[in-house]
Amino acid sequence: MRVLVTGLGTFWGSRLAQQLERDPAVELVVGVDTSPPQVPLERTEFVQADSSYGVLQRVVRATGVDTVVHTHLEVDSTRTSARHLHETNVIGTTNLLAAAGAEGSSVRKVVVKSSTLVYGTTASDPYWFREDAVRPRTAATPVERSMLEVTDLVRDFTVDNPGVVVTELRCANVLGADVSTVFSRLLRMPAVPEVLGFDPRLQFVHEDDVTSALAFAARHDVPGAFNVAGPRVTTWSSVCAALGRRRVAMPPVLTNLAAAPLRFARVADIPPEVLALLRFGRGVDTTRLRRRGFTYAYDTPATVEAFARAVRRERVVGRSTPYQYAPALETFLRTSHAIR
Repeated sequence: MRVLVTGLGTFWGSRLAQQLERDPAVELVVGVDTSPPQVPLERTEFVQADSSYGVLQRVVRATGVDTVVHTHLEVDSTRTSARHLHETNVIGTTNLLAAAGAEGSSVRKVVVKSSTLVYGTTASDPYWFREDAVRPRTAATPVERSMLEVTDLVRDFTVDNPGVVVTELRCANVLGADVSTVFSRLLRMPAVPEVLGFDPRLQFVHEDDVTSALAFAARHDVPGAFNVAGPRVTTWSSVCAALGRRRVAMPPVLTNLAAAPLRFARVADIPPEVLALLRFGRGVDTTRLRRRGFTYAYDTPATVEAFARAVRRERVVGRSTPYQYAPALETFLRTSHAIR
């Protein structure tokens, strides 16, 4: 296998490259991003460049990669603007798929890390969202609109390129010791917000299971869309209890306005799509990927408990120092004859 990973500087791109390096069946890993990787990598080739069509096409043509894993999608709307969301998610995916489907391309497999945001969150939701479910209402937020556009792009590419195996992984809310998400930041606060009168059922997926799912799709031919979420559901009150967090109720009416002071005071930034989850929740069916042979290491309650243990450990020993990429050191470690 010769694999191209987009978004090598993201949490997911770095972790996936690290896992692929350990696979003897993977001959080459190439990562493209404007930011350096977040973990030490031994044999991944890093191309520091943007995700323009010209760059991606030249990398694909020069390296002859047969597998592309697209991890460079923004799902945390608190960290970027609506314009940047569109440029990264929609324009970036368009460029990548154009490069993968160009005439003479060596690409035979494309894996896209998407999100369960494509389903939305409303009072009329089904108990479980299966992959072929129709969204009850139109997208209400920029990040949801961008993810729906990505799904349409992937569907069109699949139709236009029948010889390419295309996999879309729709990941639920992620928790883990190292990843930073809206929910992980909320649950590290002394008091956690809730919507008065609502105790939604939620699903979480462990950060290790997301990386494993990406690697599984890269190694196996699993065409189609798949939900990636910890089996079983939990409630918001159970999550807060597991972490020993006190809940502070926000009014069920004009909840967005009630959350605004928290954002302005930089106490907590809760985007509209997360406020909707704290009201109505969401459940997705995980049967399809498990039937194809994928095994979760954590279900939803176990994911929450593992995160709670990590938070308790942080109180005692603190959080680990983030890895800092140093080009000169990486070049020395990879090429010097002094290295045993």
